[in-house]
Formats: sequence, C-alpha cells, structure tokens
Amino acid sequence: MKIIFVYNANSGFMNTVLDIGHKIISPETYNCNLCNITYGIFKENKEWKTFRESSDYELEFLHKDEFEKKYQQKRDYPIILMSNKNYELYELINKDELNKMQSAEELINQLQATIK
Repeated sequence: MKIIFVYNANSGFMNTVLDIGHKIISPETYNCNLCNITYGIFKENKEWKTFRESSDYELEFLHKDEFEKKYQQKRDYPIILMSNKNYELYELINKDELNKMQSAEELINQLQATIK
C-alpha cells in the first residue's frame, strides 16, 4: 500500500520561488494547506519530518502537475490518496478536510485514524 500526497502547487524552481513569496506576503490566501502543514516557509515541519521518516508505509509526494502526468487523472487539490495492490487510487483525506487542519499533529492523527 502506498500513500500519495498531492500538493496544490506545480513543480519547478520558479514555482517554488513564487510559492515562498506567496507564503510570506499573503499567507492567508495561500491555496495549499497541505504545504502549510508539512512545510514552513523554508523547511519541513519537524513533527511531520519525524512522522514521515518513521512511517511503515510507502509515501509518495507529488505536485499536482507531477501527479496528473504520472497517474493520468485530475483531482481537487490538495489531496491524500491511497494506492492498493491493483494501483487503484482511493481518497484518504480530501481538500476540504485538509483545509480545516491547523497542524502536523492533526494531519498525523487523521492519517493514522483513517488508515486503521
């Protein structure tokens, strides 16, 4: 089983620079709460990093353009999905649920509860 995290941002250096600028200038309008929860402005959240590094699950992290290219589908981003042995994708946590979360701890707890 693989858990796929899809950020509501595109890949690439320039997109990263624009996202950092957006987080600094207007954080309340930044459109990827998954990014906000797992990363600060410049580095990964410590609690999230510990969870990620100690997870027993295979984790995949993609920007929306990377996800669409690899999986040939579009979703409402950000989103967290699960892939089974047949490579079918199931929604674990949707955009609305992610947007209500305030912390890495909340995300980790929700993931653990959803996966069990």
